[in-house]
Amino acid sequence: MPSQGEAGRPFPRSSDPGPPSLVTVILPTYNEREALPPLLRALGEILSRQGFRSEILVVDDDSPDGTAEVARSTALPVPLTVRVRRGERGLASAILFGLREAGGRVAVVMDADGSHPAVTVLPLVKAVVEGGAEMALASRYTSGGETRDWPLGRRLISHGATFLARPLTSARDPMTGFFALDRAILSRSPLDPVGYKIALEILVRSRPAPIREVPFVFTERSVGRSKMGAREMARYLRHLGRLYRFRILNRRPRGSGRGGPGGTSPRPVERLDPQS
Repeated sequence: MPSQGEAGRPFPRSSDPGPPSLVTVILPTYNEREALPPLLRALGEILSRQGFRSEILVVDDDSPDGTAEVARSTALPVPLTVRVRRGERGLASAILFGLREAGGRVAVVMDADGSHPAVTVLPLVKAVVEGGAEMALASRYTSGGETRDWPLGRRLISHGATFLARPLTSARDPMTGFFALDRAILSRSPLDPVGYKIALEILVRSRPAPIREVPFVFTERSVGRSKMGAREMARYLRHLGRLYRFRILNRRPRGSGRGGPGGTSPRPVERLDPQS
């Protein structure tokens, strides 16, 4: 059975052809009324200058500040869809909803609070579509990447969380919330995240290979307050426990290839098709 982000349409299988020329940028939002329009305009300008078809998908958790209305009123040179979820909230489930509803075979996930620069979207997309990666991570901890304006406590928490996940993945920045992927890899295993570290969930359960890390400079959110807190840290530890159990119970047999037992054939390198 194919994996599903939530009850509804399944993720594409690896054998499904899909539309490789369409790229979907997914923006999960909650109370991002002030930060979202500048990001949408920057994304629209960057995507419209490229030679591939693209769309932006905003997944809003029924923000009381009117984020969805502001998004709908922002004129862009690329298609924009705004989906409002009512009765459910949470960053991880919003991302999974967006990954399921995306029209493109390639999807980019990024925060809408100004901490993820729009200019990094294109190198992430090219790493997947032209570079043959199944997943590309925007990394703070690879050469050329960095974190700005973070207090020492936040830095220690980030490095500690990364250290705890080190046995699960070779990625230098598995905690990133900014990444691109071939949606077909999501059919390999059901996703069951706790908290908001969805990239780590995909890295462990979907086993993308190869992975590319693209350096970027992370800056503290431009508007509003960070959602990081003790509750999210506790949820991360629960999530980590689940992933370690999954890895122990699903050890890859010796000689298996990409994507789990039995492996898959190498993913062909594709070129971004021009806009039609």
